[in-house]
Amino acid sequence: MSVPEKVRIDKWLWAVRIYKTRTMAAEACKKGRIIINGMEVKPSRELKEGEIVFVRKLPVVYTLQVKELVHNRLPAQRVKEFVNDLTSPEELEKLKINEEAFFKRDRGAGRPTKKDRRLLDDIRNSNG
Repeated sequence: MSVPEKVRIDKWLWAVRIYKTRTMAAEACKKGRIIINGMEVKPSRELKEGEIVFVRKLPVVYTLQVKELVHNRLPAQRVKEFVNDLTSPEELEKLKINEEAFFKRDRGAGRPTKKDRRLLDDIRNSNG
């Protein structure tokens, strides 16, 4: 497989499986969620090896370093060859906190009762 000299940021984000579709990657760029060198970038921005890319996928801001350029979608096992994930553990901790904020209900249990809802509100208010 030949290494391309230039790759658009939206294509690269899709190829390394940060976004499920290239359209979603382009939308993220247009909404200002992709930052390189302190600036929001357009989907057509060309990427270079070694650049640091910040991806805001709320609640986490991922920090990724471009190891190598790629323009075709990769199998998930090969992504590590092309991306160096520099995201801090504190940022990743936000995912766990966000997960805990959701109350798990059994399938088919129906809507929460008023008592259940008050309990949920108390739990949410105590966390933040």
